[in-house]
Amino acid sequence: MPQAARQQVWFLTGSQGLYGPQTQAQVADQAQQVQRELAGSGVIDAEIVWKPVLTDSAAIRRQMLDANAADDCIGVIAWMHTFSPAKMWISGLDALRKPMLHLHTQLNAALPWQSIDMDFMNLNQAAHGDREFGFVQTRLGVARKTVAGHVSDPVLRDRVARWVDAARGYARLRSLRLARFGDNMRDVAVTEGDKVEAELRFGVSVNTYAVNDLVARVDAVSDQAVDALIEEYADSYRFAPGLESGGDRHDSLRYAARIERGLRDFLDEGGFGAFTTNFEDLGGLRQLPGLAVQRLMADGYGFGGEGDWKTSALLATVKAMGGLPGRGTSFMEDYTYHFGPGEPKILGAHMLEVCPSIADGQPSCEIHPLGIGGREDPVRLVFDASPGPAVVVGIADLGDRFRLVLNEVEVVCPDEPLVSLPVARAVWKPAPDLSTSAESWLTAGGPHHTVLSQAVQTETFRDFATMLQTELLVIDGLTSSGRFADEIRWNQAYYRLAQGLPSRGF
Repeated sequence: MPQAARQQVWFLTGSQGLYGPQTQAQVADQAQQVQRELAGSGVIDAEIVWKPVLTDSAAIRRQMLDANAADDCIGVIAWMHTFSPAKMWISGLDALRKPMLHLHTQLNAALPWQSIDMDFMNLNQAAHGDREFGFVQTRLGVARKTVAGHVSDPVLRDRVARWVDAARGYARLRSLRLARFGDNMRDVAVTEGDKVEAELRFGVSVNTYAVNDLVARVDAVSDQAVDALIEEYADSYRFAPGLESGGDRHDSLRYAARIERGLRDFLDEGGFGAFTTNFEDLGGLRQLPGLAVQRLMADGYGFGGEGDWKTSALLATVKAMGGLPGRGTSFMEDYTYHFGPGEPKILGAHMLEVCPSIADGQPSCEIHPLGIGGREDPVRLVFDASPGPAVVVGIADLGDRFRLVLNEVEVVCPDEPLVSLPVARAVWKPAPDLSTSAESWLTAGGPHHTVLSQAVQTETFRDFATMLQTELLVIDGLTSSGRFADEIRWNQAYYRLAQGLPSRGF
């Protein structure tokens, strides 16, 4: 997938002309110090760009419109260094269409108790100015994240970084193009959805292509391109017997490579960052795409099985968020349970399509029969997921709105080696326990296709849901089935009422 230019977050500072040029020069200097603290923190994956201090309504509105128009700007951070009368922010905030973070900080961590005077008080009054700014944002219903504390605090920096991750995902979703090869699996409910509403609310464009449009690209792949991929596979994976050059199943591996090259060319030339396939509609493909899908996911493409475009879009979005380095994100499905002995667990997998970014060690490249699809035995990567904390998140179309459901989980090693299971898989313990997790997920109407991420944390998803103005239900260590059901009922009333309100919402 082509790499985008480094994304920017614009750092905006509020003040007013009443303080005079000398004070304004101090405000600008101190604002740049705060901006440099954030930019140099090493944890924020975006360029923090300082903008001149804003002191009047026209300049504020122009800055917000410029942010909207700048493709490399994924959001704005606003800080009221001094008192900035908030009526002059109204038209600018109303015009802003990029994510907003309200930073409530100040340059000094400690008060200079012996030397503090009124000049210091007038200059350093973010405690005053940000309350005025917070009021007008609430009055206008501006969706934003508010972070308070000193800019040197690692906790504050990390919270800003998580918001930047969410803003990066939001920007990806707003411009995402998704190709569906065939329709969704017949008679399945949750993979259906309103693609017009999805483009209106999220920005993602979803369109369907005939599978044989892809087949034509696969058949046109040159032998030289296949040879290059085979070399790459040999360097990256352990081959099962028969797949090596000269082996009796090597031709199947070459066809899997041909699918990858043709699929990648189709997506790249069309500007698609996500796609779906469906084993019920394979056209002239000799194999269900397995290895190709896994490797494309590892490169950041979104994917959904059985035509599940919503999960595909969500996966592409979470991939773009990045998050914790060295940790992965994958398409996933809750498959079967272990109720005991020992701690209850969930075994997640899919037919073939689990991303190797979550693999614990080097994946094995294997070929096995597949009892559905009616095609040749497909090639796939087989591995266990790396242990550690993760989230499982899904998206559902409820008819009147979209809902995100998230469960905090701990990925663990299988109790015993899964020697007879020829697919990639993850085993996890859901919070707070399997029964409560499953009851809550089912009550929420959460989907069976999900995104499992060890790279992106719950706070980032909260920020992302705020940016989208979309419902998020979180199942964590404090969840009880009764309170969770109450939350769903309260949300139902809120979102029904919010549809008739002029507010831009939180």
